[in-house]
Order: sequence, then structure tokens, then C-alpha cells
Amino acid sequence: MDDEKKHRHDSPEEVAEILSVVSEKVPGLIKGLVSAVFSEDTARNMAKAAATYYKELKAGGFPDDLALRMTQEYVSVFTKIGDVIKAARESENDEDVSKAVKEKIKRELEKE
Repeated sequence: MDDEKKHRHDSPEEVAEILSVVSEKVPGLIKGLVSAVFSEDTARNMAKAAATYYKELKAGGFPDDLALRMTQEYVSVFTKIGDVIKAARESENDEDVSKAVKEKIKRELEKE
């Protein structure tokens, strides 16, 4: 990376434009993630994935107790991701996200 790119600073207007787009897009992304994670299809697919994972571990010679523990840990990854998305949705409604981003834009513009 050349020196010009390393030391490039966005203008306050560019920062404001970027943050404005983010404030418009983030609430929709959160809603989309929530519906994707908590849909019936997702639950069905996660169950199939967990069953396949367990069957493959057993077919690979893993003992029952270890295969079960490993499958529980595998499923817990999905559960944790779902919990994070759910918490983000519950703690941040569209207005709060937009307000927070607009305040950030204002602070950035005041710095310049």
C-alpha cells in the first residue's frame, strides 16, 4: 500500500454519507438476520445438520458420549449466533439505531 493510501483521511462529508447509508441499512439487515435465524426452515436445516454431524461422528468411530458432546457444541454455535442477533434486535429498534448513527455523524462533523 502506498503512503498516500495509508494516510488518506475521509472528509466529514464522506464520513457523514457513509454513516447515513449505514443507519438506513442496519435495521433492515438485523430484521433479515432475525427472520433467517428464527424461521422454521432454519430450524429444520439446523436439526438436519446436527443429525448428519452426529451420524458422521458415529460412522467415524467416535464413542456415543463424545459424539453427543461434540454435536451439542456444534449446535451451541448456532444458538449463540441466534442469541446475539436476538439481543441486537431487542435492544435496538430502528429509531434507536438511526438516532445513534445520526449522533455519530454529528460528532464527526463537529470534529472537523
